[in-house]
Parts: sequence; structure tokens; C-alpha cells
Amino acid sequence: MKILIATAYDYPHAGGLSTHVTTLKAGLEEQGHKVDVLSFSDVPPIVRKASAQGPSFVLNKVKKGKGIVWSHKIRQKLMKSLIEKNKHKNYDIINAQDPFTTLAAIESGIPTVSTVHGYMAFESISKGSIIEGSAEAKYMQEKEIEAYKGTNKIITVDQRLKDYVKEVSGVEGTAIRNFIDIHGFKPDKDKQSALRDSYGIPKDMNVLFVPRRLTRKNGVIYPALALPEILKKHPNTKLIYAGSGEALSEIKDIVAKNGLEANVELLGAVPHEKVKDYYAMADVVLVPSVHSAGVEEATSISALEAMGSGSPLVACAVGGLKEIVNHESDGLLVEEKNVQQLAEAVIYLLDHPTKGEEMAKKARLKIEQEYSHLAAAKKYAEIYQSALRKA
Repeated sequence: MKILIATAYDYPHAGGLSTHVTTLKAGLEEQGHKVDVLSFSDVPPIVRKASAQGPSFVLNKVKKGKGIVWSHKIRQKLMKSLIEKNKHKNYDIINAQDPFTTLAAIESGIPTVSTVHGYMAFESISKGSIIEGSAEAKYMQEKEIEAYKGTNKIITVDQRLKDYVKEVSGVEGTAIRNFIDIHGFKPDKDKQSALRDSYGIPKDMNVLFVPRRLTRKNGVIYPALALPEILKKHPNTKLIYAGSGEALSEIKDIVAKNGLEANVELLGAVPHEKVKDYYAMADVVLVPSVHSAGVEEATSISALEAMGSGSPLVACAVGGLKEIVNHESDGLLVEEKNVQQLAEAVIYLLDHPTKGEEMAKKARLKIEQEYSHLAAAKKYAEIYQSALRKA
């Protein structure tokens, strides 16, 4: 098949959706399909800034939410134009990665499969982009529903999203859990010493790694809040964040208030290839997701990558994380927002490195058996074929 994966967001970028697209593309291509990616990044920078980003910034100053609605409307128009310009390539199917790209793809007349990664309207509320109960929030949900009803087939990245789509639109989707490139993420602990040398991290330093966008639902403040307790038992510990987002200032405040400057490193957005190095260097990976404005973590790609990389994982028992991690077998689960439990879990793994290694080995085996990008790509291709028959 000739497949177009399309998104109204930037590609590549730091985040799970971008990783999903890259990994799915690799899996489909290994099976012999021809795959292209079309994204907002393919729009000329001056057009992006003048038509979407600039006006959005100004409108948000007038009323919170107006800007994001404007931006999505413009992105839909621009994606429609991009798809039309590429129709001569005769794609069999478009796999749209968000509701507004779905609507643009439907207008093209090319059979469309939509992947649902999250709760668009609720996530915008959670991030503070729109106000709960506002006309803008209502508009965003209406557009979600329109996309779900108009597309040929829906894939969701977990069962809860499948239930959500059915509840709001009456449309039955297919749940295919997130996945990782099992070749790209594999245990590489033999290189840990050399990597630490190259990054200037002492070999005897305990490294806690948080590979998360700095958003509320990712619970990124809690590792910083737990760090003082961890340092009492393990003073030679560094907490490293890889990501950017609206919670950055809150983390900086926690660091300053507790005098943690020497023990916390904020890397900002990090290229995906470089993130792999930090997984390999980490003694513990933290995925501290929480409920926020009704939104909870789906099948976390960060958690899957940690489990595939050979580093022990501590995650919060919310959403899809409860489905991924078997507590005390292939990782540790703690109560969300519970700073004490989070600290105790990290201290346990630092106190018992052999236990952590055992969990990491079991986690890797689970990833190979259940979360391979090759198995997932085969399922996606079957849905594409089903959509073509339906069209």
C-alpha cells in the first residue's frame, strides 16, 4: 500500500505522537509498504507564523481559548491544501493523527483512518489552553465528534480511549496499544560507563531520569518534590528531566525553594536519539503521570521505552500505566501525587540494584512479546485494508 501519515502538528518534535509516527512508519516499511509523512512542518515557516502562530498568540490575549481554536482551524485548511498538492502520488490511505487532520483528509476523498492519541478538548483544558465549559471547549469537542463520525476507521492507543470515542460519538474503534521500535530501544548497559564519561556524569552518581513533556498530566513536579527525601539516603543522586512545557517554572520554583540546583538538571527538549543515551545511563526511570482535568495517561511510550531499554521503571498507577506495569514484577507502581511513595520506590531500587535488574529483564521480555512495532504495524495494515473495503 501507499500510505500517507498526516498530522497538523510539527514533525518531528519532542513528544509521544512524533515517536509514534516514526516508529509506525518504520514498522510498515519493514513490511514492504510505501509510507510518507505530511505535517504542519511542511508548511513554509513564514506561512505558519503569519497565519496560525502569530494570530493565535494575539487572540489568546483577548480571550483564553480563542487562539487555539483559530490555530486549529487554520491548521486544518493548511493540511487540506498540503494533501491536495500531494494527491498526484496516489495514496491508497491516509492515517490522520488528530481530529483536524482527519477533517482535512476526509475532504480530499482519500480513504481515511484516524488514530486517537488522547482526549483533545479535555487535554486542552488540562494544559490551560482553553477554559472548561467555554464556547471554545464545546467547539473542540464538536470537532472531535465530527472527525470520529466522518472517518472510515478509528484506531485508539488504549481501551479507555476506545470507550471514550464510543461514548461521545457512538463510533466503534479498534484499540491497538502503543509500541516501540524494539531494535532501537534495547538494553545497552555495557555502554553506560562510556556514555557517562561523554556526558560528564560521574560513574558513582545515581541518575533518575524523567523523559516527559513538562505538562500537568505528566506529574513532572513530583520527582522534584520527592528528591529531598531521596537525597537523605542517597545524597549522590541527580534528577534529570528531558522535556519542555508549562510546568517548567513550577519545577524551577521547587528546585530553588529546596536548594536542589546541584542535583537537578533540566535539559529541555531533547532529540529522540539522545534520549536513548539517557535511558542507558539511568539507574531509575520515572513516569509520574497523574489525573488532570479528567485526562489520564494512555499507553505511555516513555514507559515502554524505559522497559525496553533495560532501566528499572517507577510509574504512577493511572490509566494505561496500570495495564503496562506488573507491580513488583517488571516495575514499580505508586499512588499518583504521593511524594512519599515515589521517594520510597526510588530508594528501594537504589538500595537493591539486583532487584531492579531483575525487573528490567522481565520488562524487556514483555516489550519484545507484547509491544513490538512490527506486530503493531501488521495490525495497522489490516485496519487500513478494512477501511479500503469499507470505502
